[in-house]
Amino acid sequence: MIFARTERLIGPEGLAKLQGARVILFGVGGVGSWCAEALVRSGVGHLTIVDPDCVDVTNINRQLPATTATVGRPKVQVLKERLQEINPSAQIEALQERYTLGADFSLDNYDCIIDAIDSLTDKMNLLLEASRAHGALFSSMGAACKIDPTKVRVAEFFSVRGCPLGSALRKKMRQNQTLPSKPILCVYDEEVLPNEGAHQDPGPGKAVANGTFAHITGIFGFTLAGLVIEHILGKDL
Repeated sequence: MIFARTERLIGPEGLAKLQGARVILFGVGGVGSWCAEALVRSGVGHLTIVDPDCVDVTNINRQLPATTATVGRPKVQVLKERLQEINPSAQIEALQERYTLGADFSLDNYDCIIDAIDSLTDKMNLLLEASRAHGALFSSMGAACKIDPTKVRVAEFFSVRGCPLGSALRKKMRQNQTLPSKPILCVYDEEVLPNEGAHQDPGPGKAVANGTFAHITGIFGFTLAGLVIEHILGKDL
């Protein structure tokens, strides 16, 4: 009965496609955690989540696994426990690892690959590698410094405009003379607001973090999940 309302909309064949799909998600922070939740609640039966970090108190304002009770615990473990409570039959693999160049995640084993990581170099390398795998590839651009939910958009990677992260990725790829091997659908937003609290000292050796809101990171994550679901059901944009 968990997916009765889902099956009513897409039929038993559609639900079977979701339950049989294999998806891997890199990054379960502000964007990725909401994406994972939407995928499992929608019936995706096989999900691998990858993230090296533990919950920090500064994550609480926007990340699904982050509460005062989970600070210090691995994000992927906290999220896996939640996802298994939603659907005990789902196969959830939690990898507390960082994606780096040369790391073997057997990407060809997945129908869909989702990028929701922040590190510029790691993100670039993941997009390049994943674009050579057989599965469909989806990516989140920068979700910080935004408030207006109506400005969230979807476009192919090279059509993303007004996003500093997207621009930096394309510049770095061109400098390295390496481009993605296939199209990448991206969630992005042209709004870039100033950090009103950016004057605050983040501490020795730390960069000033950009401000974020849960409703924006959530919309990014849910939109990514929607794109993946449409692909699995055979309704590509």
